[in-house]
Amino acid sequence: MTVSPYLLSAAVAAIAAYLIGSLSFAVIVSRVMGLSDPRTYGSGNPGATNVLRSGSKAAAILTLLFDAIKGWLPVALVQWLGPRYGLGEGAQAMAGLAAFLGHLWPVFFRFQGGKGVATALGVLIAFSPWLGLAVLATWVVVALVTRYSSLAAVGAAVLAPVYDLLGAGFGGRAPWRWDAQGAKLLAVIVMALLLLWRHRANIARLMAGAESKIGARNKARQG
Repeated sequence: MTVSPYLLSAAVAAIAAYLIGSLSFAVIVSRVMGLSDPRTYGSGNPGATNVLRSGSKAAAILTLLFDAIKGWLPVALVQWLGPRYGLGEGAQAMAGLAAFLGHLWPVFFRFQGGKGVATALGVLIAFSPWLGLAVLATWVVVALVTRYSSLAAVGAAVLAPVYDLLGAGFGGRAPWRWDAQGAKLLAVIVMALLLLWRHRANIARLMAGAESKIGARNKARQG
């Protein structure tokens, strides 16, 4: 059976994106800077917000930056190099989703990954800068007002598909039509649903009034 060159190229791009996404920079940065493993304190989540609980703002910023870059880079590479292999927006959507899944279930870290907020943001920026900025603005506003990173993430996740649909409408495209751009919308929806699922414990703590605020140090695992 002959494998389509397009399918082969798309599969290679998706696998490479997953491997890039599997680099858990919360753990890597913490090890390089001599900090405790972020999986052993606070929420136990290997992400920038939990790294901030170590007291190192520099480590948290680096984690945030690198986690976003690893979401942006695979999509950007497909955008730059994909056309010569026949890869378009459908392959970009696959690469972005694969990088996000790599962060959630990293093969290099026993499939125990983070919640994916920064990585999803990087993917969205690569999909559309205005979409990424709209989602980032939502996160920042909610975080500044409430000081709950988890609530900001939930709000941004819920609104991301809405922003994408609005952008499609302003661009003159029927947002419900299935095409290559529709594949990106599907990727955004899947990422949003997974973000909500990964924050289910945070949502329960928010409802119980027991969620930690941004910057709070907490060496004990919350679960």
